[in-house]
This record gives sequence, C-alpha cells and structure tokens, in this order.
Amino acid sequence: MGCAVEGEGDTVTARVLSDRPGEIIIESIEGDGGRLSLVASKNCVGIAAIETLKLLGQPSCGIALTLHKGLPLGSGMGSSAASAAAGAWAVNALFGEPLSKDALIVAGLAAEASVSGYHADNIAPALMGGFILIRSCSPLDIQRLPFPGDLWFVLVNPKFEAPTAQMRAVLPKEVPMSASIHNCAMGGSLVAGILQGDAALLGRALDSDLIVEPVRGPLIPGFADVKAAAKAAGAFGCTVSGAGPTCVAVVDDPQLGEAVAEAMSEAFVKYGKLEVNSARVAKLDQAGARLV
Repeated sequence: MGCAVEGEGDTVTARVLSDRPGEIIIESIEGDGGRLSLVASKNCVGIAAIETLKLLGQPSCGIALTLHKGLPLGSGMGSSAASAAAGAWAVNALFGEPLSKDALIVAGLAAEASVSGYHADNIAPALMGGFILIRSCSPLDIQRLPFPGDLWFVLVNPKFEAPTAQMRAVLPKEVPMSASIHNCAMGGSLVAGILQGDAALLGRALDSDLIVEPVRGPLIPGFADVKAAAKAAGAFGCTVSGAGPTCVAVVDDPQLGEAVAEAMSEAFVKYGKLEVNSARVAKLDQAGARLV
C-alpha cells in the first residue's frame, strides 16, 4: 500500500522528435547532483517513457525528455516512482492522453523493476493519487481506497542516505507467528482508518509495526528519539517512510504538523547528530500525476 502527498515532486518536459521514430532521449536532468544516467534505458524516466510508447503502439516519432528532480534520491519517498510517473504521463499527454493512469502503471512497473523491484506501491499512488492498495502485481490488481476529508503527513528527511537494497537486506527471512498476526491486524486497522477518515486510527496502525521498523529503524541515527518526539508533540503515529531515512508522522491539522516537524527535526539533530535536509507538512494528494 502507498499514498501520494502534495508538494515536492519530479517534473518532466516532453517534446516530439519527428525525425527519430520510436526513440527516447534524455536531454538533461536537474536536481540529481549529476548522479543519474542520461541513457534512457538506464533511467526510470526513460524506461517509463519507452514502455509508454509501446503501449501507444510505437508512434512514428521519438520523444525528448528533460527531468527536474524535486524529490531527493534514496530518501524513502518514492523518488524513482516520481520520475517514472512523470515520464509516463508526459509522454501520454503529448498524444492527447489516450491511456488512463491505471493503464500506465504497467509502464511504471517496468521502470521500478530496474532499480528497486517489481512493485506498485510507489508508482500506482504517484500516478493515480490517494491511497492505493496493491493486491497483486502479476496480474496487476489494485484498489483505490478513498479517504473522506483531509489528512496531513509530517515528512522529515535527514542528511543520511538509506539505499533501498541495503534496507531490504536487513528484513528477516522468517517472522514469528505472533508478529505476523499483529501486523495483519494493523494492516486491517490501517484500511479501516482510511475508509472511515480516522486519522488517529490510521496513525496508530502505522505506529505499531513488529516486523520492518524494528530492523530498519536502528539503521537511521536517532530514529527512536525522533519517533518519541513526534508522538510527544501530538502526532498520532510515526514510522519510517519506505526504506528511509525520511520519517513520517500522521496529523489531522497542518498547524499541529508544523510543531511536530520542529520536534522531529530537533531530535534528529540532538540525538542522531544529523542535519535535516527538509521538514515539511504535506497534505494527502488525491490527484496524482498532472500537467502543469
């Protein structure tokens, strides 16, 4: 399961190359510090664009892309999916949007598979917005979960990278039955909180993980203190966002969120000895990828 939030994101500009049929090129990338490849087949934005062209029936032109990274790399906020979603939607838009967003998830999955595995919990919300429950990727089976009302997340990103592969490697191969039962109950509570518009229940469900957080949390300096600070400041719950190191807390009021963000940032500096790249309060985004 994943969800989209408003604010920072990746922006892709696409233009037609009339004399280069079927070809995708990346002209430039900004905001990545020179770390991402300009080779389309080796970059999420390029792969998503290539796969979108296939879905469009291989039109008799090529596409040139420029990418502006608004999300930091290795942050646990779905940076690669943001690029893939923007790339797929930009290419689709050039041809009058013949493909629906859920159809483009397949193109995004191919891009995600190149960097972090064949999973849709980032790309589906990035394209469609809101909360998305993924029942299966093969075959693709997703369910959009409507959240009535407004919801805010506090996202605090410290100056510390947590590569997805490294954070995935620490996950246990086997888990006790008691932990599995507990997490299944929290998964049900999470869905119930979403459908009922109950931010407090949603936060409590996210806050009580016995499988992933206990092994990933200690790899993020100061995490336990950051989590405690968030809850002491009034958050309903706090956990690791994705693979980390960004930490996410749930609130039902943006002003409360600002106080929680400050408390979490101070805890990172004091206990984790880390600088904070960004701390923001982000509203649940119900729209997903869009033209700007």
